[in-house]
Parts: sequence; structure tokens; C-alpha cells
Amino acid sequence: MSATQQIAEAFTTARAAGRSVDAYPGTPPATLVEAYAIQAAAIARWPDAVKGWKVARVNPAFATQFPEERLIGPAFAPNVHHVAAGGTATCPVFEGGFAAVEAEVVIVVAQDSPADKADWTADTVLPFVKSMHIGVEVASSPLATLNDIGPGAVISDFGNNWGVVVGAEIANWRELETIDVETFIDGQSVGTGKVAIKPGPLGALAFTLNKRAQQGQILRAGDVISTGMITGVHDIRIGQQSRHVFAGAGEVLVQITKAAGR
Repeated sequence: MSATQQIAEAFTTARAAGRSVDAYPGTPPATLVEAYAIQAAAIARWPDAVKGWKVARVNPAFATQFPEERLIGPAFAPNVHHVAAGGTATCPVFEGGFAAVEAEVVIVVAQDSPADKADWTADTVLPFVKSMHIGVEVASSPLATLNDIGPGAVISDFGNNWGVVVGAEIANWRELETIDVETFIDGQSVGTGKVAIKPGPLGALAFTLNKRAQQGQILRAGDVISTGMITGVHDIRIGQQSRHVFAGAGEVLVQITKAAGR
């Protein structure tokens, strides 16, 4: 078994068992090509269908080694949670691993994308936006130190994703330039931020369209794109609840539970 397959097997086995790992299972990928090769091998091993993608910024400290502004990771169908206004999404994380919540804008894709076009921009992606929603990414990995190792490690383990919460629709998003957001954990404010619609969510959608095209793949109608953190990456523990308030657009509640074995 190749090193790529060994790393993919180690992470997917741990995720399937609902358990943590003590260290990165091999040598962390040193390039984007290596990282996405491991991600692809892990997706091939996982039984659930991919229903969307999480997007995150590449930390500038790693920009030379990983020279892309963003990264993506798969969101699997059972981990996409649609909640109505006032509802609470129940989301698992890996005990002993990494666990965080991130307030994000989520885009639902309107139509299948062409396979041969990889020059999308924030100005040209509007035909692919079916709807825009307030939401949350639940980031979790069996490895507690995954983010510390860097973008290559994050990419290799499903982008450190284990949930996308799709909340209320932002019906008037075309009329907005920005949205103010605040995150609370167990009632305590842990971060505030402002998302700019065009460079943020629309830019993230453009990046995802381009990256998937470069990989010889497409986005499909109904896919969800979690477009990047707004108030920060907020560590959270099993049993805690987060509340994410999007000014003028509503709020999203998330209850964190322990990931169980499949």
C-alpha cells in the first residue's frame, strides 16, 4: 500500500470508528498535489456520497508551500444538516480530536457546472447560486493537532470537516454588501466578524468551481458550499451548544455530540 493510501486508510478508519488518533499517520503532505491525492483516496474509501464542499483560507504563513488562497474538503450527505429558523442542528465531533464551530455563509448550487471551465470569478458565478443561507461549519478530525500541522494535513483529512449546517435563507443577499456576525458558545460571546458577500462567499464558490474543474470533476445542483469562517475558528467540546447570530438574517443553533462508530 502506498503512503497516500496508508494515510487515507488511517484517517477513514478512525472516523468510521468514531475515535481519535495520537499523531499524523505518516509524513504530512508537502505539496497541494500530495494533499489532494490523499483526500481523493480517502473520499474513495468513504461510503457516503459527497453533498458539497467546505472552503477555508490558506494561512498566509503557509502561502509559499501551498500557493493557493483557499482549500476545499468534502461534506458528506449525512453531515449536511438543514435547520429551520428556531431549530437546532445536532452535530457530532471526535472525542479527543479536533472540534470547532465556524459561522459561515452557505451557498446551495443551482445547476451542474461544466467540466472544462476553470476561470470562474466572483463576478461570473451568479448563475450557480440557487440560494444563500446563514450557516455553520462543524470542523472535526480524529487528530487534535491537524490545524497546527498546516494546510496540507487539513486537506488530506477531508478538509477537517464533519458537518455543514444550512440555516435560514438570506433572501436579499443580492442587495447586501456585508453581514455582521457574532458567535456564542454556551451563552458567552467568543467572536465577532463581518462577511463581505462578493469576495467572501462568491469568491469561495468561484474557487471551488475552479478547483473541481482542475480535478476533472464538477459541482452538482443541490451541492452545498460552506464558504469560510467569519468570526473565527472556535474550539468546542462535546455537550456544548453554539449560537451564531447573523444581523438581519437570523441565527443558527448547534448542539455538539460525540461521534459514534458506524
